[in-house]
Amino acid sequence: HVQLVESGGGSVQAGGSLRLSCIVSATYSSYCMGWFRQAPGKEREGVARIYDDDHSTRYGDFAKGRFTISQDNAKKAVYLQMNSLKPDDTAMYFCAADFRGDSWSRPSNYRYWGQGTQVTVS
Repeated sequence: HVQLVESGGGSVQAGGSLRLSCIVSATYSSYCMGWFRQAPGKEREGVARIYDDDHSTRYGDFAKGRFTISQDNAKKAVYLQMNSLKPDDTAMYFCAADFRGDSWSRPSNYRYWGQGTQVTVS
């Protein structure tokens, strides 16, 4: 049973920073990990993804220049550093694993999900 556990969310003022963490259960290794977010009344959207082998990354347009995804294979962890936060970044943020498909930003292409961590920017 694969488990993804996110943490690090909270409430911050605009311009502030947060670092989200996602810990993957020890028995699982994913080729590609992603971060998504979902605001009330909106669809879930891709924030960033990282490949396990070369740590290459991709970002949603809104995240470029402000967010950084990283991975620590030894700790089975994926991180999302978020800087210069805006009120529009307010959402539940989810970690996802086991990507299979074409588009990294399509939620249906990921098999496993965490429970989410809330980020509120005021």
